[in-house]
Amino acid sequence: MKIALDAMGGDYAPSSPVAGAVLALQEFPDLELLLVGDQTCLERELHRHSLAPWQDRVQVVHTSQVVAMGESGIESVRRKKDSSISRCVELVKNGAASALVSAGHTGATVAAATIKLRTLPGIDRPGIASVIPAEEHPFVLIDSGANVDAEPAELVAYAFMGSIYAEQILGIVRPRVALLSIGTEDLKGNELTREAFKLLTRSSLNFVGNIEGRDLFQRPVDVVVCDGFVGNVVLKTAEAAARAVMDWLKRELKRNVVRKMGAFLALGAFRTIRRKTDPDEYGGALLLGVNGTCIIAHGASSPKAIKNALRVARDSVKANVNGVIVEEVRKYHEQGHGPRLDVLSPAS
Repeated sequence: MKIALDAMGGDYAPSSPVAGAVLALQEFPDLELLLVGDQTCLERELHRHSLAPWQDRVQVVHTSQVVAMGESGIESVRRKKDSSISRCVELVKNGAASALVSAGHTGATVAAATIKLRTLPGIDRPGIASVIPAEEHPFVLIDSGANVDAEPAELVAYAFMGSIYAEQILGIVRPRVALLSIGTEDLKGNELTREAFKLLTRSSLNFVGNIEGRDLFQRPVDVVVCDGFVGNVVLKTAEAAARAVMDWLKRELKRNVVRKMGAFLALGAFRTIRRKTDPDEYGGALLLGVNGTCIIAHGASSPKAIKNALRVARDSVKANVNGVIVEEVRKYHEQGHGPRLDVLSPAS
């Protein structure tokens, strides 16, 4: 399986993407990688690693442009046609790669994938599915930032895609789907959530109703649905809160000898929590709804995170996530529940 890796994307590119690529080649013998970016930079970086056993599974695809984080996503697609992000998407479009991974500009990746690959039949807008750690097991948050606005029918599409991701990739049987709102009652929330609640109730999904923010991490469901504005705020707030709590805990445990001794005795528990909350373990978020497999990794991704993002891409292709989405949405249409999901701009 060939996967295109945006080797110029991210805060630590190209060193982190290349190092992550090497880790992935070591772990997944069926993987071939197309490293997309400036050829001189990438070859220099590759020389720092011992690639002899995997030399024939790596190919550099030269590009002359990089999308900076401060640029407009849509404008970058129009003006920088030879950027590493755009070329990765084109490699998927023309069949040279089965999937792409990028830790670069999220807006540019979403725009390029939506414009060049188009959306799947029955899907109007794609959604980013992020895996979030919780007390018992992780859950899928969708949309976590692809589109700041959404219509009720689009939230239903997110729910279907998130449910399929949870089932096919996380291995959850009949995932419990909930709508993020300000109360558990069906009449709570804004017009968007109230209308989406009605549609989800009539769907074939295992919809369990609304969920409040306070229940996300201790009494979680399997899939949490919201628009991209709310989802991105939730995602970044959760990340910041987790880092802050860990920092506070470290400082307090170092205040005196007794606390240091207690911290030593609880070291195993601290390591377990760190492992559960480590974003590098989850790799990247799948951009669901586009006609191709696209993984969006964190800008500060480490080599380990890149390796796991490549794993998610590989697993998604093998599980045929997009094919299952198309089939389930088709069934939803045929059953006549609610408005059609593809009335706005079906994929061509």
